[in-house]
Amino acid sequence: MAALKPPKGAGKKQSSEKQSEERMLSLYARALDFYERRKPLVYGGAVVIVVLLLLIPGYIYYQMQRGAEAQEHLSRIVTQYEQGNYDVALDGTEDRLGLREIADQFGGTDAGNMAAFYAANALYEMGELDEALAYFEQVREASSLVGASALAGRAAIHEDRGEYAQAAELYSRAASIYDTGVSSPQHLLSAARAFEEAGDYEEALRVYEDLRERYPEKRAADGIEVDIARMEARIARAQRATS
Repeated sequence: MAALKPPKGAGKKQSSEKQSEERMLSLYARALDFYERRKPLVYGGAVVIVVLLLLIPGYIYYQMQRGAEAQEHLSRIVTQYEQGNYDVALDGTEDRLGLREIADQFGGTDAGNMAAFYAANALYEMGELDEALAYFEQVREASSLVGASALAGRAAIHEDRGEYAQAAELYSRAASIYDTGVSSPQHLLSAARAFEEAGDYEEALRVYEDLRERYPEKRAADGIEVDIARMEARIARAQRATS
């Protein structure tokens, strides 16, 4: 898998961070004022509501601070990843956290999520498949390029191990959660071929046909008629053998 570049928002401007902090503090102040002015009336279920009003802004602010800190660490080490210096990128230096530590310390933040993906990709390139799989699994499965790429990374590892059924399911999920018209056709093709390797010819045929219907002009669909004909022939032979 090719190394991905960091997202464009890798370095947020200080003014934007300050504005976000001010909004959070303002929200917190309003919630606290609400509580102070209505203390005599707060009891029973109302206590829960007020507590939530106080805690949620504080938690959001805390997560924002963690996210900004993680982003700062990531921006200082990601160039090592981009240059292919995977050992340095993973372990960091005396004055820079590595991808492993950022991913482990700042899970739940966007930057921590990206660090987990970069770490997984670096480990995959180094042939450290077990650890790569663990970090790919740490990446949030969301409707994003990173989420889809992490699923495809997991699929590639299972495929390398000969676990074709698992690989096929993961490739299929990667194709479905983020459809760019670029990555999805390739993920579908990989899924179909993994199903074929697993001996599930009917499912392979379904995915090949789906690829032909949805992306007829894409390079991944080149030769798709041959693939479909091959699956139909194998299914027919299997049916004759059992009749």
